[in-house]
Amino acid sequence: MAAAGRSGIRVELRGKGEANVETGLPVLDHLLERLADYARFDLALEVEPGAAEAEVAEAGSALGRALAEPLRAEHARGYGSASMTSSEALASVVLEVSDAPLLVSNVDLTQARIGGLATDVPRQFLERFSEGAGVTLHVRLLNGTDTQHVLEAIFKALGVALAQATNEGGDGGR
Repeated sequence: MAAAGRSGIRVELRGKGEANVETGLPVLDHLLERLADYARFDLALEVEPGAAEAEVAEAGSALGRALAEPLRAEHARGYGSASMTSSEALASVVLEVSDAPLLVSNVDLTQARIGGLATDVPRQFLERFSEGAGVTLHVRLLNGTDTQHVLEAIFKALGVALAQATNEGGDGGR
């Protein structure tokens, strides 16, 4: 089990993919539930209420902090990759433990209104996740125009890549 500070978070790596997520942003809750399902992590995450953008950032940081140690465990690979689809969207995610955390992405959702926010919610979440976990994270959108499908493909792929990175064999149970 991995845990992190300020937010209420619990991640059970050898779980069933069950999630209880309350970030204050229903679309992010749904995406994190998909991530947990595809990673086969049991995830409980509750972010203290505040400004929506701060909640997104804290959710990313909290999940990253909770996975930082398991990604570096003796039995863990520390790297993983996956391509996943959601309807017309196809996304690829590659991650590796790094001393210089970084998000590299060709996905631009600055014009999308996700949860009514004017910022690129996924980028903000993924940047904070990358910093908290200490990983280099590459996210590529290979196809897709529907924002919800694009987001689902990204978070599903991230879940599979995380399952690989925290396991010896790397299959993530899928």
